[in-house]
Amino acid sequence: MNHPVHPILHPVRIKDLRPTQMTVGMREVAEKREEWRNRPRDSAGKYLGSHMIPAVLGPKGRPWIVDHHHLALAMHLEGVTEVMVSIIAKLDTLPNKRFLAFMDAHNWLHAYDAKGKRREFDELPHSVTDLADDPYRSLAGEVRRAGGYAKSPTPYTEFLWADFFRDRIKPDLLTDHFARCVEDAVPMARNREARHLPGWSGIDAGD
Repeated sequence: MNHPVHPILHPVRIKDLRPTQMTVGMREVAEKREEWRNRPRDSAGKYLGSHMIPAVLGPKGRPWIVDHHHLALAMHLEGVTEVMVSIIAKLDTLPNKRFLAFMDAHNWLHAYDAKGKRREFDELPHSVTDLADDPYRSLAGEVRRAGGYAKSPTPYTEFLWADFFRDRIKPDLLTDHFARCVEDAVPMARNREARHLPGWSGIDAGD
């Protein structure tokens, strides 16, 4: 996502961050962990400073992150306790119910579970450590990197693609043969059936 940001110049504890989604792709979290481990030894501050996490300030001053959930969880699992956050909106004066409704209306929430089912706002996890794994989200990310579709500023693009693949690739096959599923999913992503999705880069020959 692209956001107008106003940097907070001090770090925020990862355990204080509220997720705005219910799942991540754990394969992508693992890749973020590997990227962190392979950084130059003395560049931790520079790395975190160049990967600021966009957030909305919600009730009680709690930051609700609207992107980079994979990064936040990866840093936590790597033993990092604080990250840099950029505030894109201050809604801390709203009561919780109105705040969540506003977030949903602006597409800053994605209250869908690991099966792609819509859930209630109060079921959103309270911490990034409670995010569940959605293998189809990992697949969507890998297909984009393989050139199946283009990066898009549309919020939660990868989840839209995850649901597209969820309807076409069996979960057992995804679990046991991930690489093969990526190979199969790239041409699926370029098919005209996917042309309604953000970042679609197939060839539309017309009706």
